[in-house]
Amino acid sequence: MKTKTLLLGAIASAAMASAAFAERGSDGNVSILYWQAPSILNPFLSGGTKDVESASLVIEPLARYNEAGELVPWLVEEIPTVENGGVSEDLTTITWKITPGLKWSDGTAFTSADVKFTYDYCTHPEGGCAQVTKFEGVESVETPDDLTVVVNFSEPTPFPYGPFVGGESPIIQAAQFADCMGAKAPECTEQNFNPIGTGPFVVDEFRPNDVITMSANPNFRDPDKPAFATLTFKGGGDATAAGRAVMETGEFDYAWNLQLAPDVIAEMQEGGKGVPVAGFGPLLERIMINQTDPSPNLPEGERSTAKHPHPFLTDPAVYKAMSMAIDRPLLVEVGYGQAGKVTCNWVPAPEAFASTSMTCDTQDIAGANKMLDDAGIVDTDGDGIREKDGVPLKILYQTSTNAVRQDFQALIKQWWSEIGIEAELRNVNASVFFGGDPGSPDTFQKFYADVEMYANTFNGTDPQSYLGNMLCDKAPRPETQWQGENISRWCSEEYDALHAELAQTAGLEARAEIAKRLNDMVIEGGAMIPLVHRGRLSAHANTLGGVILNVWDSELWNVADWYRLEGS
Repeated sequence: MKTKTLLLGAIASAAMASAAFAERGSDGNVSILYWQAPSILNPFLSGGTKDVESASLVIEPLARYNEAGELVPWLVEEIPTVENGGVSEDLTTITWKITPGLKWSDGTAFTSADVKFTYDYCTHPEGGCAQVTKFEGVESVETPDDLTVVVNFSEPTPFPYGPFVGGESPIIQAAQFADCMGAKAPECTEQNFNPIGTGPFVVDEFRPNDVITMSANPNFRDPDKPAFATLTFKGGGDATAAGRAVMETGEFDYAWNLQLAPDVIAEMQEGGKGVPVAGFGPLLERIMINQTDPSPNLPEGERSTAKHPHPFLTDPAVYKAMSMAIDRPLLVEVGYGQAGKVTCNWVPAPEAFASTSMTCDTQDIAGANKMLDDAGIVDTDGDGIREKDGVPLKILYQTSTNAVRQDFQALIKQWWSEIGIEAELRNVNASVFFGGDPGSPDTFQKFYADVEMYANTFNGTDPQSYLGNMLCDKAPRPETQWQGENISRWCSEEYDALHAELAQTAGLEARAEIAKRLNDMVIEGGAMIPLVHRGRLSAHANTLGGVILNVWDSELWNVADWYRLEGS
């Protein structure tokens, strides 16, 4: 079978007719394998996809996005709009009506107080919240009654669907997290490992960076779901082992993020136990450029903070030359095949929001060298490494442990050496790298390196909240327990002002135009180097029904609808 068919056409399983559920828990156990192991089940304390998606089995948002990128009600009766009266005419409030009768897994009532508490928790001035950009522009949250939530914005907000929408912005129970506000949040191990939720499963045991065992939520809103009585969520290993465990050996039912070469995927499918599922959303593999100095010679608490700018990575000649030296088409070919595309954009999708102002599909080593020469950044001592103001262009280049990423590192290290930049390569276990532990020196948020490579995406089809990640005040730092999505510590007052304009702009065309300008400012300003627009590629067992890959929300968004196919 042709690779393209495998990657882009292997979603036929999503079209299988849904089987009628006999009763909750009638299909035994379902096993899920994420080779990046979850380290916490609180997405407000981790920006890692593995943590957000594992938590989505338990805690849920008011609304989320379906497989077509459409906003759908989840814990509410309908999506508020101006037309139905849920959004005020002046666009300063949005009112959510909670579905009556919802219960937490402990049997207590789910109310508007829990929603307001979630807002207070994430925006606490003494805390750090990985998802705080979801609440950008929110002035207050009110609860007129137990089933009504009113979100008030400080300015007219044409797109009011940031707070409490999508897998990155779920609701946590006020009673459980009451003593976990502000700086105490990371200390609440029991709550962060065993959240009470409204989702289809409850946590029985959580072993960080290893395995989570779950069972069907006895108080889930649909009495016939989930079909599975128990769920095993295994973490660790690597993408190769995960793919084989589903498609060759049949040990697991679902494997996430098969970041593997296309010929490897094709070979695995020949095992006959499972099929890959793929789709393109806004997932971007990129290199983040540290705007601050990560030197270990600096005092702890000052490394990678605004107190100390980076000695050379803020120079346009340097970061532009680094980008020019990269052969992106080769990276796509080596790493992803049909599951990858060359891109110059931070926001590569949806198409309406993708900038067309830049090109980067041709490697230009000669041009990169000339750019550095013209800027006076030259090799003065003949050791092959250029210097800027006496500082050698030596960088620590880190990423998570993964075969494709290590291949990328090796190639890029070679290309950078050809323009006089020396790169030391480092890879960190993905569970630690994406874990968000404020005490670890190895997280991508802490960024104790000069450049780092990973992929990230956003929920939904409007990038407003995602673009808010690059606001000046969203930089991780000690005061936020190293939480925050402005990983590069890039800061531009002009960018902040333009993002505020986006938040107040209506109409798709006008919003898209501003979003493209914001995208271009980040790339031209040197916050990151985009590499590959990646398709999301996972696999499920032939015996598992109901799987619908969703590139706009949590990949496990409809796990309540999964079931075991008859006769399997």
